[in-house]
Amino acid sequence: MNNLKIFCTSINYYKILDKMPGYIHPIGLGVKNFPNHWLNEQDGKNISELNKYYGELTGIYWIWKNIVNTMNRNDKIGNCHYRKFWLNNLLNKKQKFSTQSIYSNLLDKDIQNIYLHKNIQVQPIVFKNKNLLYDFKEIHKSDILEEAIDFLDNHHQLGFRNHLNNNVFYPLNMFITNVEGFTKYCEVLFPWLEKCLEICLQRSLCQNYNTRLPAFLGERFTSFWFSQSSDRVELSYARLGKIILSNKLNSIFNPLKLPFSFRMYPTIHRY
Repeated sequence: MNNLKIFCTSINYYKILDKMPGYIHPIGLGVKNFPNHWLNEQDGKNISELNKYYGELTGIYWIWKNIVNTMNRNDKIGNCHYRKFWLNNLLNKKQKFSTQSIYSNLLDKDIQNIYLHKNIQVQPIVFKNKNLLYDFKEIHKSDILEEAIDFLDNHHQLGFRNHLNNNVFYPLNMFITNVEGFTKYCEVLFPWLEKCLEICLQRSLCQNYNTRLPAFLGERFTSFWFSQSSDRVELSYARLGKIILSNKLNSIFNPLKLPFSFRMYPTIHRY
């Protein structure tokens, strides 16, 4: 069977990431110190200096340049974030009364969906009264997303524009694909993102909440890129709270394994 590696990006050291299943590999991003058993984006070819603009995407770049060449073409490769993790199923409501733990619902590397389908995306946000372009402008007070469509090659522009004019958004820059698909995604994403960053800096758009404007642009692109696949499925994800992330708590026991730790996550998105 092919291998699965999920890379978990974080700008801080959290003990909880040492308690995850073995196929989840933490990557330290940015300039802080991380333990030796973690991967670190400053080792090898990297763009860590752009982390304040790119967010988790500098970790994606690092994987592309330093890890992909050590894997087989059909191995599965994916990502998650320090407080957002894949779950086994598509869950349609909050699990308020479940005695299950988050840990028991984390993605099982042996589930068939991972290997039967080329791509896996997170459960989408479905907007009722707006499309993705309008949502981006509403949040970021900028038309840069619509302009950035033209930074892509001609054969990607129409599909991206159609995706943005729709109301289904796959958030978080999270996905699972095979190595070949991951490589193709990176080959298109990062040259495009470089053009986006250039114009954002020229116009002084990367300010305050919008400092990571290129990362938010990349999130829309990631949603588009993998949703174009006819061979894909969706999975839910858990969003961990501050208590569960506590290093003090995680020095004593694993809160992910407590009953009811699953009760707030996930929820289906309808706006």
